Amino acid sequence: MAPFALDLILWLTGVRGHIPRFDDFRPVPAAPTTGAGHLMRVLAIMATVFAALSLAVWGTVWLAIQLL
Repeated sequence: MAPFALDLILWLTGVRGHIPRFDDFRPVPAAPTTGAGHLMRVLAIMATVFAALSLAVWGTVWLAIQLL
């Protein structure tokens, strides 16, 4: 029962497909990793959006203090 539960958890999280099972070792062609570039682009966009929102909140608070 415990191996079945672990296998179910791994399958639900999407990890199960990346673990070879029994003699399921297939040759994989060498391909460049493009996932790292995509991740860096997403992180840069998120940092830019966060910085813009922070500046907008700071500007709003600064304007509110000046009007008081």
